[in-house]
Amino acid sequence: MKIKNFKLNSEDQVIVKITGEILRAFHLEIANEYEPIDFEKFEIFNEVRGETVKTRLIVQIEGVTKKFTEFENVNPAERRGAEIHRLIKKNLYKILTKDLKLAGVPYGIMHGVRPTKIVHRWLRGGYGVTSQGVIDRDKISRRLRADYLTNFEKSNLLTEVAIRQIPILNSGGEKIIGVYVGIPFCVTRCLYCSFPSNVLPEDNKVAEFMEVLTKDIDAAAAEIKRYGFKVQSIYIGGGTPTALPENFFAEMLNKVTAAFYSTNVEEFTVECGRPDTITAEKISVMKDCRVSRVSVNPQTMQQKTLDRIGRQHSVEQIYTAFKELRAAGDFEINMDLILGLPGENLDDVKDSLEKVLALNPDDITLHALAIKRGSQLQTQIADEVSSIEDFDLPEDAEVRKMADIAEKMLRGKNYLPYYLYRQGYISGQIENIGYCKRGAEGIYNVQIMDERQTILGVGAAATTKVPDNENLRLQTSFNAKDLITYLRDVDKYIENRSKVLAEIYKPVENPAVANVVENPATETVTEENFENSYEYAFNQFLNDIIFPVIENPVVENLEQPVFENIENSAVENVEKPAVENIENPAVENFEQSAVENLEKPAVENIEQPAVENLEQPVVENIEQPVVENIEQPVVENIEQPVVENLEQPVVENIEQPVVENIEQPAVENFEQPVVENFEQPVVENLEQPAVENLEQPAVENIEQPAIENIEQPAVKSVKKNEKEEEKINDN
Repeated sequence: MKIKNFKLNSEDQVIVKITGEILRAFHLEIANEYEPIDFEKFEIFNEVRGETVKTRLIVQIEGVTKKFTEFENVNPAERRGAEIHRLIKKNLYKILTKDLKLAGVPYGIMHGVRPTKIVHRWLRGGYGVTSQGVIDRDKISRRLRADYLTNFEKSNLLTEVAIRQIPILNSGGEKIIGVYVGIPFCVTRCLYCSFPSNVLPEDNKVAEFMEVLTKDIDAAAAEIKRYGFKVQSIYIGGGTPTALPENFFAEMLNKVTAAFYSTNVEEFTVECGRPDTITAEKISVMKDCRVSRVSVNPQTMQQKTLDRIGRQHSVEQIYTAFKELRAAGDFEINMDLILGLPGENLDDVKDSLEKVLALNPDDITLHALAIKRGSQLQTQIADEVSSIEDFDLPEDAEVRKMADIAEKMLRGKNYLPYYLYRQGYISGQIENIGYCKRGAEGIYNVQIMDERQTILGVGAAATTKVPDNENLRLQTSFNAKDLITYLRDVDKYIENRSKVLAEIYKPVENPAVANVVENPATETVTEENFENSYEYAFNQFLNDIIFPVIENPVVENLEQPVFENIENSAVENVEKPAVENIENPAVENFEQSAVENLEKPAVENIEQPAVENLEQPVVENIEQPVVENIEQPVVENIEQPVVENLEQPVVENIEQPVVENIEQPAVENFEQPVVENFEQPVVENLEQPAVENLEQPAVENIEQPAIENIEQPAVKSVKKNEKEEEKINDN
């Protein structure tokens, strides 16, 4: 829908941004002089008086002026700034749907990249958890619908995924980390790709990259020893790492293994991605280096679409690569499909999914096409020669139907959703979501999404993320996306990473024994060890979630939000999960938690309460498990610091009323705080204006979403005999 004259009565760049998010969700845009218009005038006024947030919308349609008003009261238990921003979005959304009769979107006003973090925060603060340790899914889902206006299906999906992630999130510790290695090469560039990858250069340039990467790897390995880290997951992404020629690929993989691999590693992922880059020699090297998880990414099984989007491989090559990997070793295999590709319809998606399911992969990730800045697709649409219609892209409603049928087909084959994330400009206003077989959840995918585990970034376009969970801060360090800059300035990036680590951690006294590489790569997990590992995971669940509810349910002073530099994505290339050698089993259904039947590794649907003799008496009426009065729910969805005194005021009749090219809200699910060690200063106290006298808006032209092409996560599954697996499934 097109607007001729737009006005917003605020110069606050956060309000500009969040208003833009709502308008984009409804495809409301400023018309150019040649386009037909739906609204001659569209004016938004927000006002805060005491504890009430009031929003007024004045529109003019065919010469008739209409006025609408919506208001809500601030929840005093929430952080005031974030609560005001949420209510501004909520008021505008309600006017558009209730008064202007526009169709709502699945996630309502929720625009963050990592929506499950909201649920995790609530659970850690005790919301939705009874004094007996029972998680009330309905209560959590109802709050998502009330606070964020998500629809019924998405609120239940978010709750399900968040609960399924709990054992993985609790499987780490202060010194348990992940390692990401970025290989910035692909054989070709796809139509929709915005990732900063390079078409594979000549061998001399690759050799130069390998020399610099080796220096980066060695420096990261030294940090691991210095601080006594234990590596839980290794993820090699890109780009497409297997785009490297055989000799360079083997060199790279052996260096990574020597630097980071030990018996502590539960998952080792290589993002193969393009089927035409997978060879017998590379499969052999991966097997020798104890890689546990790989990807074969069709994106579609329709040859016409592969040709159109520039994949330059055949459907037959997908089958060949998959079968060779299956025959070669015990790899867990992920496959990606994209919903909403040019020219595809519902029947194409069903056919692609049927063909992929016939191969029986361990994990299937569904992405929704996002038209992102930097992609050929976006550039061609923006050049005013082509238009979106020229690419025959499915409408949002059609993409939602694709997602619905895909979910039914996957659940019908016992694939369960275990992680999801969202992007700006995503088709259908839905999500990217990973489904896997039971026990095949990816550690890396889950840990990187929740941002509570340290990830060391090595290589081009890699990000180091170091959460300070005690002070609710997230420290980050970014390697250059541009290959030439990375090669030139690698010493600077190594130094920045070292400084970030030094701010949070103290060196160990004997670093030489911190992460010693041992053989064999995997250990036999006995039933006794498995039970012990389960007890450890379950005790962590009690300590981290249940006891705080009973003893100290109040979440204190979440004053410091996370403001990440979205110039470089927080999570690169996490497309696919992998699960092997999990010492801590996935406890999926926490609605009834207790320690019963420890002989059975997968504890789901446990009938007895997990906590019985605690400081507070057990609630006797189990038929009413919902605790209605948790003192203080977690502060969620802190939007962004306020920006005042901008030299660029908010506009009347602007050509672009919304903040464009924002792949993700700069500050949404803040549990972690201000990013430091960044080339641009960041102001931490969000109660005060975060940036003064900016010549440009605080949020502009953010090039990359916080998460792109999440290909493969991390989580090794416990090697159990067939009888034990049957027990898990039966349970």
